[in-house]
Amino acid sequence: MSLHLHNTLTRTKEPFTPLDPGRVTLYVCGPTVYNPPHIGNARPAVIFDVLVRLLRTRYGVVYARNITDVDDKINAAAAAASEPISTVAERYAAVYHADMAALGVQPPDLEPRATAHIPAMIEMITGLVERGHAYAAEGHVLFRVASFPQYGSLSRRDTRQLLDGARVEVAPYKEDAGDFVLWKPSSTEQPGWDSPWGRGRPGWHIECSAMAAAHLGTTIDIHGGGHDLIFPHHENEIAQSTCAHDGQPFARYWLHNGFVNVRDDGEAAAVKMSKSIGNVVLVNDLLRHVPGEAVRLALMTAHYRQPLDWSPSLLTECRRKLDRLYNPLRRWGGWQDRWRGVPPSPELLAALDDDLNTPRALAVLFGLARDLNKLDDPAAAAGAAAELRSSAEFLGLLGADPDTWFTQATDGSVVPGEIEALLAARTAARQARDFRAADRIRDELAARGVVIEDGPDGPQWRLADAQETESP
Repeated sequence: MSLHLHNTLTRTKEPFTPLDPGRVTLYVCGPTVYNPPHIGNARPAVIFDVLVRLLRTRYGVVYARNITDVDDKINAAAAAASEPISTVAERYAAVYHADMAALGVQPPDLEPRATAHIPAMIEMITGLVERGHAYAAEGHVLFRVASFPQYGSLSRRDTRQLLDGARVEVAPYKEDAGDFVLWKPSSTEQPGWDSPWGRGRPGWHIECSAMAAAHLGTTIDIHGGGHDLIFPHHENEIAQSTCAHDGQPFARYWLHNGFVNVRDDGEAAAVKMSKSIGNVVLVNDLLRHVPGEAVRLALMTAHYRQPLDWSPSLLTECRRKLDRLYNPLRRWGGWQDRWRGVPPSPELLAALDDDLNTPRALAVLFGLARDLNKLDDPAAAAGAAAELRSSAEFLGLLGADPDTWFTQATDGSVVPGEIEALLAARTAARQARDFRAADRIRDELAARGVVIEDGPDGPQWRLADAQETESP
């Protein structure tokens, strides 16, 4: 099966056919760097990291993920801290990079910053004014929505519907309430750049259009981001980019990930994460308690287009699931130097080719681990372990040394040293014919998800898979 992606623009799942197989272009809206990233910011970073890993096995890829380093929120944070915006932006860009690296997110090929592309933005805005798609008014430049009849094609709503309930600034200098800002004036206290319309700064939407065009070209293959960006951000990007490039399409495939909803364990329903209700979950706070790989796995447990319900128990469950994946790799050798040359599971690739179906891909991965647990031939086990590791690479999982993984166990996960000590105590009890004590140790290990397999070379242990731990 070839790669199929759900295109928000057409509302259908389509086969992916790049313009140039040697240069697939992908642009994803990155962070606005004025505070630490939360799991809502991390979800698109992880999802599109999986997509890029898959694409790179078949095509040449140029992946751009921008940094918005000029924005009114950054201005406010800088003013509150009495710092330049560059200081605030650098600080939180560094935090974002560190947090995403901890989640196994590979750096993009390009990471354009808005402040480095002001001349390109001014040039694009100038072209829009000359073509009649934008107009200057009281130091502002606004896009004339009425000049683009296709406006609303991404969100599938007409202009009136788009404006109902939308956060649209009603200003006397606008020809129409829906016209959006391309350039706005800056006060002496605000950051600003000289332009044909006076000292000012760009609007949010024009930044991505200018950066995408500068690095990827007039028409890009894939544009991605969160569901909340469909309107107005991506809708406005389409309008201004199409009009700036004489009707050439801006992006051929639009991909959007769903929201993250948060609930505490015991709550009946999850609630959309929001600063206003105080349920924002920061990535850095999670990394103090669990490995980044557990956070990454949690972000892939739901299909990317669906909402993700986040809870403390989800992290605990994912940490233990990773124990079950790492355990067979720890048990067997011979795979470490060969896994890169071993083909991944065809079933896992088929799952990812089906619109990045990570839940189905994870099910395949756990099936490989279960099958590996059943083997007792070292040569066969080495080959199966290599396939497990090769397949996991597409999801960005199992990159740690298995022995090292278990030394950082938390949240009740298994620590091998403790298990070995309990096994030794059980062996001593059996030798002393204290079978009640031996059975008690076996039961304790079973309660912790550990299966003991007695053999001629002594007892061996492994972690139970999901089927063995399910209640009858």
